[in-house]
Amino acid sequence: MNILILGATGFIGSVVAARLVADGHAVTGLGRNTTRARQKQQAIDWRRGDLSRMTKPEDWDDILKDQNVVVNCAGALQDGLSDNLSATQAEAMLALYSAAKRSSRPLIVQISARTAGAAGDLPFLVTKRRADEALAASSLPYLILRPALVLGRNAHGGSALLRALAAFPCVLPLVLAESPVETLSVDDVAEAVSRAVSGGISGDIDLAANEVLTLADLVRLHRQWLGLPPARVFSLAPWLAKPVTWLADMAGRLGWRSPLRSTAMTVMSEGVRSSKTGSGLATTPAAVTLSASPSGVQDLWFARLYLLKPLVISGLSAFWLLSGLIPLLTLEKTSAHFLPFMPEAAATALTFATCLIDIALGVAVLLRPLAKRALLGMLAVSFAYLAGASLLEPALWLDPLGPLAKVLPSILLTLTALATLDER
Repeated sequence: MNILILGATGFIGSVVAARLVADGHAVTGLGRNTTRARQKQQAIDWRRGDLSRMTKPEDWDDILKDQNVVVNCAGALQDGLSDNLSATQAEAMLALYSAAKRSSRPLIVQISARTAGAAGDLPFLVTKRRADEALAASSLPYLILRPALVLGRNAHGGSALLRALAAFPCVLPLVLAESPVETLSVDDVAEAVSRAVSGGISGDIDLAANEVLTLADLVRLHRQWLGLPPARVFSLAPWLAKPVTWLADMAGRLGWRSPLRSTAMTVMSEGVRSSKTGSGLATTPAAVTLSASPSGVQDLWFARLYLLKPLVISGLSAFWLLSGLIPLLTLEKTSAHFLPFMPEAAATALTFATCLIDIALGVAVLLRPLAKRALLGMLAVSFAYLAGASLLEPALWLDPLGPLAKVLPSILLTLTALATLDER
């Protein structure tokens, strides 16, 4: 069969795509950034597309041509610079359904979520529910899958946060430690999609393993999987998480997709549960899912670096902002370094320009779409500063305050940020 997968570069979508290719289907993958995906999964026909811009039926006509199945693995947690929930999760899907009715009427498999409960009025679940209800009323053949917390060999979002918390040194600081959580393997989701494609299941199905863990239990399991010694759970009052959630929401507005945003915390406040509708599908308990793929040192590195990454980015931003703002307060004194080599007016202008460059880089690195270019700019400017200072005033290398020596750790931190910048 010809199968189109939306969000095929994502955590769930990439596994579903690989399974369907292994089943012998011709798979087309749609994603916003497919460059690396083409290298990793060469058996897939990759198409670049942004669902938030595909909100009219005619936007789908070409890509739906000759498709027998469409699997929607795309989604977003919260509105922000990089995501538009209404467009991506609702308007694009309604446009897809309209286009599908006038084409080959493909089977639509929608990877959704449980949309009732305390978080039911949040945009994340409102838009999911709107798409689900429209699909159910569309007369198209469909399967709506509502998986619990999905675990797999890779990690993204909530599963990545679990690993990071599990790797926390000495203690496990948890909010809502006793919240109930149901899980399943990402391979269980792929199996359900494969069954739907072969005509084995349809309708609206909750998917979860037959066990209920607490959040603390799940973090302990991940800590054991990482090969770390047991640690005591330190339960935190929910109000202590509010500053972190607020910062995560602000980061979301700048394009960073943190799993600590308010939507995730609201969902977790009542736990991750299913209604157990009896799908007849085999599901995998969390311990079995983890033990099936033993962790390596790369998993431990990822877990330890995950929560350090935002600190590295914000630290670099503060460093460059301060290095640009502080000299502006004493512009005349700072520009005196250039006086032996150029007129006073030129020295002042050059100092002012370098301050503006530093400030611009400090701001740009906070914006996710600009972060990579800002980090590369930081490297270029750092090497330019070192080269210029070494030529014009080499004695600065011996200065007791180390104004040039301090640039070297900044370069290493920038390289670390570049190495950990990718999200998937």
